[in-house]
Amino acid sequence: MSAVPPLLARVQAQLAELEAQGLRRRLQTAETPCAPEVVVNGETRLAFNSNDYLGLANHPRIVAALQDGARLYGAGSGASHLISGHSQAHAQLEERLAELQAAHIPQVRALYFCTGFMANLAVLGALVDVDREGCEVFSESLNHASLIDGMRLARARVQRYPHLDVATLAQQLAASTARHKIVVTDSVFSMDGDIAPLRELLTLCEQHQALLLVDDAHGFGVLGPQGRGALAHFDLHSPNLVYMGTLGKAAGVAGAFVAAHADLIEWMVQRARPYIYTTAAPPALAHALLTSLHILTGDEGDARRAHLRDLITRFSGDARLAALHRLPSDTAVQPVILGSNAAVLAAAAHLQAQGLWITGIRAPTVPAGTARLRITLSAAHTHSHLDRLIDALAQLPASADGAPADRRA
Repeated sequence: MSAVPPLLARVQAQLAELEAQGLRRRLQTAETPCAPEVVVNGETRLAFNSNDYLGLANHPRIVAALQDGARLYGAGSGASHLISGHSQAHAQLEERLAELQAAHIPQVRALYFCTGFMANLAVLGALVDVDREGCEVFSESLNHASLIDGMRLARARVQRYPHLDVATLAQQLAASTARHKIVVTDSVFSMDGDIAPLRELLTLCEQHQALLLVDDAHGFGVLGPQGRGALAHFDLHSPNLVYMGTLGKAAGVAGAFVAAHADLIEWMVQRARPYIYTTAAPPALAHALLTSLHILTGDEGDARRAHLRDLITRFSGDARLAALHRLPSDTAVQPVILGSNAAVLAAAAHLQAQGLWITGIRAPTVPAGTARLRITLSAAHTHSHLDRLIDALAQLPASADGAPADRRA
């Protein structure tokens, strides 16, 4: 038998190191549809860890639309968008997505992607490719990994500014001599639940003739009138805006889109490698998303958002949780900071023993020393579900290391 290759041996050693540090991730297999109550590894659990914020992932009308889409268009697209994979369903979906952002971005056009990660790689790569030497990107310190990787792959010059620190960003923009400037931020920060000061950021961008790229993955469908997202929430209007929204979270299906001035979108069609060189998403998904958007922007969507808001208010104000170290959040993302990897893994196991499913989040997803339970609420949860969650959290064993490190470091 041949010797173990050195690279494999190194991988095995590093896996053992992750295990010792409490950082090794493990898959858990869901055996039922995304819902508050789900069977995982043979056990029924009450889940508070999905991004299905409006409870649409298993909505019967959307499931039926997906089935109809498969009958109309088949199982797959067969090719990339620019070869033969761009279906009527894709085109109709992009038109509808553009309509939802038309009040905020002049001459808007939208482009649909298989995933949000791909959308961020695509938009950053294409924008920087316009003038790589003359472009500088200003990145929020808690931006999502897809934005960070997009900047890296674009080989962009990047300055990071501290979390929510508009004053530092203003200084960076004023000192920059770049011909083209792009400010990049999440809207709702996925591990903290707070919201970027988009109005102030846009004012700065207009002063410095910079683009503002907003990743609204956790805002689209939840924030703003009709769930149109963060731009509507802040009532923003500007040609400087570039907007990315995902469709597998509040919208309940899959994929993502970028909305911007039509010329910027056309440039992405010509230059965005993650769009050009991948097979288009199945048209059936786009067909199902048209029904999802109809629900999301209508009366039912309003009712679901109102119920979600009620759950958030009840959870945030419950006195039973006063002893927990919670980050301030008015969104469906409600983090509880426990500090160490051991503490958060023990807490997740304690909750699992009570029939709950809440994932412990550790480095590098969050800074070392700020391991947390990332609790996410959904319009599909009931008040009784919420009470069960709060009772279980109130019984968590006390942790001596609950104070997080400085998140602005």
